[in-house]
This record gives sequence, C-alpha cells and structure tokens, in this order.
Amino acid sequence: MKQKNKMRINKEHLSQLLYQMLRIRLFEERCAELYTQEKIRGFLHLYIGQEAVAVGVCQALEADDAMICTYREHGHALTRGLSMAEVMAEMYGKTNGCSKGRGGSMHLFSAKHNFYGGNAIVAGGLPLAVGLALADKQQQRDRVTCCFFGEGAVAEGEFHESMNLAVLWQLPILFVCENNLYAMGTALERSESETDIYQKAASYSMPAESVDGMNVVDVEVAARQAVTAIRQGSGPYFLECHCYRFKGHSMFDSQLYRNKSEVEQWLSKGPVVQLTRWMEQNYHLPAATLEQFRQQINSEIDDAVVQAEQGELEPLENLLNDVYTEVGHD
Repeated sequence: MKQKNKMRINKEHLSQLLYQMLRIRLFEERCAELYTQEKIRGFLHLYIGQEAVAVGVCQALEADDAMICTYREHGHALTRGLSMAEVMAEMYGKTNGCSKGRGGSMHLFSAKHNFYGGNAIVAGGLPLAVGLALADKQQQRDRVTCCFFGEGAVAEGEFHESMNLAVLWQLPILFVCENNLYAMGTALERSESETDIYQKAASYSMPAESVDGMNVVDVEVAARQAVTAIRQGSGPYFLECHCYRFKGHSMFDSQLYRNKSEVEQWLSKGPVVQLTRWMEQNYHLPAATLEQFRQQINSEIDDAVVQAEQGELEPLENLLNDVYTEVGHD
C-alpha cells in the first residue's frame, strides 16, 4: 500500500507552499483583469483567499489519486498539475484549453491528472466522488478520492446521502469542506442551525475535524493524517477548513451582505500574508526571493495569456460533436 512521505517542515518546503499559493493568487488576479477587459466571458468565481486549502490538501495526495471540485476550482487545477496555459485557454473558450474550450471557468477537467472537474451544481460533486471511490474499492485500486465543496453544499440532500453511503460502504474518500462562511450571499448562521459543519459528518460515524483553512501548514498536517487513515482502510474522512474568500461569490457580486471591516479583518490573516510574515520574521524569506517568485509567476501567466489569445475557437461545424442528444435536421 502506498504511503506518502511524512511532512518535513523546513525552509525549502515552506517556500514551495508559499510559491504555490502565490501562483494561484497572481493567476486569479490576472483573470479578474482579463474579465473586466471581456477577454474572459461567462461566470468567473475566484479562489482568492482560500489558497491554503487546495495547496495544503494536495501535499497529501498522490498523482493517481482522484480529485473533484466545485466551480471555484482554478486553484485546485493548478495545484493538481494542470498548466496555466491550458487553464487560461479554457477560460478564453479556446480549443487548446483543458476541456477544449467547452467547459470554461466552471468546468475544468483533465483525465491525465485524474482531475474530474469543476461542477456547477452545488453539492453535485459529492455523489460523483462516492461513485469514483466505489469503483476504486470494487476494482481494488489503491486510490483516494478527494472531494472539495463549500459549506453551502451541506444544505443539499446529496450531502447527507453521500456521507451516509461513504460510511456505509467504507469508501476511500477525503471530504474537504471549504467553509468560507457565505453560500453565495447567505451567511452560514442564517441557513444552518448547526454551524460546525464537521459535526454533521461526525453524526454519520465518520472521522471529522475542523482546521484553520487560512494556515497552509495546519491544512497539510490534517490532510496527511486523514489520507494516511484512509489508505490504511479506515473509510472516509472529513475536514472542515475555515477560510474566507476575499472577492465576491462571482464577478457579478456586489457583496452587500458583508461589511468592509469584516473583509479587512480576514485580509490581515490571509494565507499568503500569514506565511510570508512568519517566514520573514524567522529569516526564511529574503525580500529578493519573494520578488523573484513574483517575476517567475508573472512570466508564466504572461505566456499563458499569449497562448490563450493565439488559440483557436472551435469551428461551428464541430459544435454538435460529443453531445448526447441527436439533433434532427429539416
């Protein structure tokens, strides 16, 4: 049975974590700019503020583990190994995108990376994760399925059905709830009588815990512990990661449901700021290194934008390819 190496907290590892989070942050900020320029169209849900969750959890996963996410999945895709070029091209709706331009921002997908996509339906990924894990168990594959979702998903029936079946069948799933306090514009306490989400999973006799989703090291430690238990045959595991999105639900969100002081408080303890501050205070991050990180990442983003803009749109005659419904002709 595979076993991921134990976590080693050192300067090199912390630098890697910071680089990955900063890579997501700068990519998302560029996407926001491109959206205002109408280069990216449709819906755009940014991951800014939640980078520690995707980066921390992915440290515990193997390349052949499966991952399934929500429509706020750009950070997960990049951390999983998809290139910026193929993700950006997908944002542009170009054929060199990871979903060949057919998915856009909300439906990134890569079978090569076992990245089973963003899902536009709230809680829609949960039963899919159950199906993936059930197939792995029946075929005796040594694989973990990691399912990311927001706290808004717990109001859906699929959440409870998936928790029940995962425990009942002892499936190898890591459920990761990214609790950013707002399901679109609805505050958690206005929709849930029990606001400790991990307690809901625990009620199904599933190991469940709460973790600071703004601290990438805490997330990684919890994820490694969870994945180790799953690989040892203990069944599903649940992590509730407390985090906060610094931008609106989508680019159309005016954010009238929360005040600026609340956002400012969370910004002060953001995952990138938090790790940068600690590394600087402990002499692990020279100013020149941080600037080098930014230059490298911005160069990668620039290249991705060029490839996206040079990519081709799908020809009109191909638009009916890969659809399930036969279209009649007069």
